[in-house]
Amino acid sequence: MTIDSIRQAIGSISRVMEAHHQELNELDGKLGDGDLGVTLLKAFTELERIKGGLPEDLGQALMQCASAVTKVSSSSFGTLFATGLITSAKSLRGITAAEWDKTAGILESVVPALLARGKSSLGDKTMVDALAAIAKDIAGLNDPEIIAQAAAAAVERTLNEFREKPAKVGRARIFGERTIGLDDPGMVALRVMVNALA
Repeated sequence: MTIDSIRQAIGSISRVMEAHHQELNELDGKLGDGDLGVTLLKAFTELERIKGGLPEDLGQALMQCASAVTKVSSSSFGTLFATGLITSAKSLRGITAAEWDKTAGILESVVPALLARGKSSLGDKTMVDALAAIAKDIAGLNDPEIIAQAAAAAVERTLNEFREKPAKVGRARIFGERTIGLDDPGMVALRVMVNALA
């Protein structure tokens, strides 16, 4: 994993987000503010703009990415996205390359940070449930293609697992039982991003 890996990831997700942001807005409109897609489109448009100037130091690069996301998004998902980038940056500070098998440990550190920031718990039917599943399923893997495929499968499994459960946190919890049968928008957004990499 190098700065080129981060630049490639930004480019891949940015292209896919352009095609899927409206779909995410519509899904989010059923359970939230309806701005999830535009939040991520703005974030990745800004990341695409700055990616060429990111430093080789992976930690510094991710901190700059977090700053860019915060600059263009004040939404709850944007805040969580930035928190995840900041937490990841701490694990990669001062290095210009990392083995891919470090990814699981990075995500394991991100999960509690996001739960604390979002005042949620695992099992609340949020994007963090899918992120935790990814961290578990990619543990020990060191091939980026296999990691991406395993991550995509983990998100899909988590969506299927939680679809018939009610949302317990955020604005979606207001809808209670009516959230049963609906996918969590954050999980779907994560699926879009992970599938872009896979």
